[in-house]
Amino acid sequence: MCEFCHKHGEGKKWYLRAENYSEDLLSDARRRNFIERFYADPGHLRTALGKLEKLDRAPAIFRRFMVWALSNRQKKVHYGQVVPIEDLERILGFVNSVVRLPCICRKATLGKEERYCYSLGISPGGGEFSSLLQRLEQGYLAGPDTSGFEVLSKEVTLQALREHEREGLCHTVWTFHTPFIAGLCNCDRSDCVAMKSTVTHGFPVMFRAEYVARNDPDRCTGCRQCMKACQFGAIAYSAAEKKAVVDARRCYGCGICRAACAKEAISLLDRASDPAGAHLW
Repeated sequence: MCEFCHKHGEGKKWYLRAENYSEDLLSDARRRNFIERFYADPGHLRTALGKLEKLDRAPAIFRRFMVWALSNRQKKVHYGQVVPIEDLERILGFVNSVVRLPCICRKATLGKEERYCYSLGISPGGGEFSSLLQRLEQGYLAGPDTSGFEVLSKEVTLQALREHEREGLCHTVWTFHTPFIAGLCNCDRSDCVAMKSTVTHGFPVMFRAEYVARNDPDRCTGCRQCMKACQFGAIAYSAAEKKAVVDARRCYGCGICRAACAKEAISLLDRASDPAGAHLW
């Protein structure tokens, strides 16, 4: 189990605890203020990426210390964890509202609205979190798509998530002043600030899933579609064996490679069962 499960899940998967989605947590003034500041100005994410690029050029010992300190701070305030589709189905089983909204990362990096984020709540109709977002700066919400927030059924949400997976997007859940989970996003390395921070710059704000992928060589035909789909560079190809090979040390357990495999050669295993990836988060 990851450290978040021990701290916020009583030894079980922390993101499957309904208490961590409870609107009671929104009564905390610091959390509400953080959410308002976070969504009011997407430009702060562009600024953060610029600082990371400068940090890349810093002396190694200084960089290691800053990454350690800042990453630990992020764990207390705002971080994400990769979650495969089967666990998202379990989450949708106990939440009572889903609202689709524009992704702030895409707003920052692309300058336009792309609706890859989903607010999850225990209360029906969107709940207090969505009401809070609707009161924010209209510059974040306004754009070519004027439909506003979309309240979705669980069935439509799951269908959309499966479509995102076919697009090659990685599902993640996110906190706002941990352990409150505000919702989930569907990320890629090109446009997602969190994934760029974690994978490109080595500054972890997005953490690995409770799983790792495994490829069955008896089913694998060596088509390499899984390699094309992997956002984390965790799959190699053996020219001698004509098979794909998963590197558990790089795997984030998202399951996108599994969705890309026409032969159903790839499955997800509990991370703890793989010695190479068991203690990597």
